[in-house]
Amino acid sequence: MPLTDAHGRRLDTLRVSVTDRCNLRCVYCMPAEGTEPVSHDAVLRYEEIELLVRVAAREGVRRVRLTGGEPLVRRGLDRLVRLLAQVPGLNDLAMTTNGQLLAEWAAPLRAAGLRRVNLSLDSLRSDRYGQLTRGGDLGRVWEGIAAAEAAGLQPIKINVVLLRGVNSDETRAFARLAQQRALHVRFLEFMPIGSGVRWQHADCVPSGESRRELEALGGLQPLGRAPGATSETFTWPGAEGTVGLISPLSACFCGDCSRLRVSADGKLRPCLLRDGSVDVRAALRGPRPERAVREALRAAAAAKPRAHGTREPAYAGPASGMSAIGG
Repeated sequence: MPLTDAHGRRLDTLRVSVTDRCNLRCVYCMPAEGTEPVSHDAVLRYEEIELLVRVAAREGVRRVRLTGGEPLVRRGLDRLVRLLAQVPGLNDLAMTTNGQLLAEWAAPLRAAGLRRVNLSLDSLRSDRYGQLTRGGDLGRVWEGIAAAEAAGLQPIKINVVLLRGVNSDETRAFARLAQQRALHVRFLEFMPIGSGVRWQHADCVPSGESRRELEALGGLQPLGRAPGATSETFTWPGAEGTVGLISPLSACFCGDCSRLRVSADGKLRPCLLRDGSVDVRAALRGPRPERAVREALRAAAAAKPRAHGTREPAYAGPASGMSAIGG
């Protein structure tokens, strides 16, 4: 029987954080000094992740995305990809990365079975990119994109978190990138995640505002939003790529959310923007792990809320940062 939550939504997507560690300190994700890392023993081993995904696939999960932190800072990630690529039932195996190490890993990961990548890239200006990431090298991102193209990791999606007064003036520049190259740019609203990161509603650029910027370029064609997808997608006549608007705050898409997340230390989270989790690490390391993992998945599905509730007066957001939760 497919994994279904209490609201009738079929859950077929699992996002797996392989590490909480990162080689950058993006201003909207982590404090400058970083965060206390999860202990080595607490992090799920590759064989445990493989077992979790194998059981999840039997329960109807069809898409897996590897996240972090930054997944490429964990050693031997191609070994995990090879394990997961052999799991029966999976239709998609993807990864989200900041691109700093992608140039050297794109070909080995594609050979191991990775299908596509999402890159976090919040500015096309080298100086601004360095400031936003607190030390990232924009040139390495472009090298990573070129390596991903050469390796056949397609489609390549670029995630842009828009911050008012910081990078919101680059919306049209990113759109032109999608017009000229086979890259799929997605603009994300800044979300209230992490007690250690400053967040104010005024910093968020609503997707309606971003859409007006895109429409100003002329000829914008809506492609809609697929069921369970996060992005409302657009293109232009003759464009090689697309642009998308991800609107978790201004146009909540919780109604057909199909995702569960597991953190690097084995906390299975029903919702990105709410606290609350199921301990799947204990299930993996206890007796009869396959049965226990199946029960943990069903418990997380049962606990999945109807919506994230960011518009509720008392909403405070999850205490953990994105690097700990896994995007």
